[in-house]
Amino acid sequence: MSAPTTTRATTTRAATTGPVVAPSVLPSVEVRSVTLHDPLVRPLLDELAHEYATRYRSILDADELRAEMEHYPAADFAAPDGELVLLLADGEPVAGGAFRRRAEPELGDPARRTRPEAGPHARTDAHSGAVHSGAVHSDDGTPLVATAELKRIWTHSAHRRRGLARQVLVELEDRAAQRGYVRIYLTTGPRQPEAAGLYLRAGYTPLFDVSRDPEEIGPLAFEKWLCPRVSDPA
Repeated sequence: MSAPTTTRATTTRAATTGPVVAPSVLPSVEVRSVTLHDPLVRPLLDELAHEYATRYRSILDADELRAEMEHYPAADFAAPDGELVLLLADGEPVAGGAFRRRAEPELGDPARRTRPEAGPHARTDAHSGAVHSGAVHSDDGTPLVATAELKRIWTHSAHRRRGLARQVLVELEDRAAQRGYVRIYLTTGPRQPEAAGLYLRAGYTPLFDVSRDPEEIGPLAFEKWLCPRVSDPA
């Protein structure tokens, strides 16, 4: 097993709008930073593969599903630009997730993107005439600010509805901020309403019309600035 770069214990933290974790069930979990090839990651990858196959088998064949799981190299989820963390209970993985540097054009409606209300990426104030310091995206949608993309967010099927996924989000956001990222971006599939609901409750801005049928949209894109306040969509 590869040596963890970070290991610590923490009590489980449920989402403020989500279910409360019973202390007698999972009193604490260990947060461990691992590599993609660590044996502890295998349950995460296996369950994600099963989840994707179950929900998307009517639109993706086996080769496409495998390509999705193997699309990103292990280096993407390792320092200096990425990280993969697991939550362990009694040494066994119960949840996890990762982030990487987003350096490709993003999905989603550009008109729904937001800006911080303060700092170098604040929008222009129409009344005062203050000008922001630069664009956030290039013309093709590639982020021009340090953006972490969340991937492989997972909770073990035997430990769901205990606030673990929200705890993974908080952990990844904290670690991304420590690496200098100012913004988070992610996508989830149109047949994963639980994931979409998690991101909405956690303060992520949907870059799509939430009133539309997700199947008509395809991948559902979200963003979140790692700062206290953001503007209305730009």
